[in-house]
Amino acid sequence: MEGVKSKKKFVKWFGIIMCIVLFAGIVGYIFLTHRKYDKVHILHTTMLEHEKGENYVEFSGDILKYGKERVSLLNKKGKARWKFSYQMQNPVVSVNEETAVIIDKGANDLVILQKQGVIGEIHTTLPMRKAEVSNQGIVSVILKGESSEKIVCYDAKGNLLVEKNVSPTTTGYPLDIAISDDGYTLLVSYLFTRQGKVETKIVHYNFAEKKDKHLVLEEKYENVVAPSVFFVDDKTAAVVMDNQLHIYEEKEKPQKKATVKIKDRIERIFYDHEYIGLLLKGEKNYFVKLFDKNGKELLSETVEHGYKNIKVEKGQILMFDGKKCEIITKAGVRLFDGEVENDISNIISTFGVNKYLMINANGLEEIRLAK
Repeated sequence: MEGVKSKKKFVKWFGIIMCIVLFAGIVGYIFLTHRKYDKVHILHTTMLEHEKGENYVEFSGDILKYGKERVSLLNKKGKARWKFSYQMQNPVVSVNEETAVIIDKGANDLVILQKQGVIGEIHTTLPMRKAEVSNQGIVSVILKGESSEKIVCYDAKGNLLVEKNVSPTTTGYPLDIAISDDGYTLLVSYLFTRQGKVETKIVHYNFAEKKDKHLVLEEKYENVVAPSVFFVDDKTAAVVMDNQLHIYEEKEKPQKKATVKIKDRIERIFYDHEYIGLLLKGEKNYFVKLFDKNGKELLSETVEHGYKNIKVEKGQILMFDGKKCEIITKAGVRLFDGEVENDISNIISTFGVNKYLMINANGLEEIRLAK
């Protein structure tokens, strides 16, 4: 009996201690993630081979480094997983979750890549203006001709899947394109001028449908421009106009599920698979707004200036320009507002409380926010 009582007493106190530890951990986490920091503590620095004009973007859990002569995939310790050489004068990247495309803007060569390496090289018939890629490796490209343009889609092997001739006088001028993760749905923003009036045409194509033109929805808007269209996820698309944000559910026939009025001038657009964000310029201040996939406003906060670089990752808005950086959480906590020693090429959230990877002239720095 005495042994049973001792065992019960031990279990009771063990449970109490574990609850205290858990509670202390939760309180500590909340305290650390709800403070405002203005300095960084460098935990580790990895030197990177860097040539002028090279850029860095986060890709598939790693870091994609690309420039005029090569592309390489680095792990988060700065070690190259693979490298691939090419020759481009004006490399521009577009990244999806699992696939990326690099085009030589104004020229004819592009490469399609995934985490394991380059999966396709394509030489186009006309110079490229823009390209987007699906997770399946299907790439959609706007080709620029002398008097008209084309929208084409290729698979990773270079097979031509879709070819649409467009012109300013018939279909309109294609301002932007987006392709869904599965590669079946193409979203295009056309700009059309009729009798001196500006008209925007938003067109949804579905290539899973057996129709001549594959057109499943077309909408027209007068006196507005839609410079950006994109897919938030495979079933959610967004169109950003001068003064509106439209969100669609991409069913067999797309349905608009939200329209958000925008009063101020849009400076930057950013998004991930959960959130849509806008950097706006008001009469006196800049501010950021964050929306969910249903158009619900989650955040509206003023910021110091119009950052050139802004993105949302893991529920945090990361803004940087030169040495200046701000980080705001989706809950409205201004986690960081300060300057670092070197110009920031990119900043990436990583595992650990208040830890980030910062790419700058020193290389790849693992940092922790500090007071």
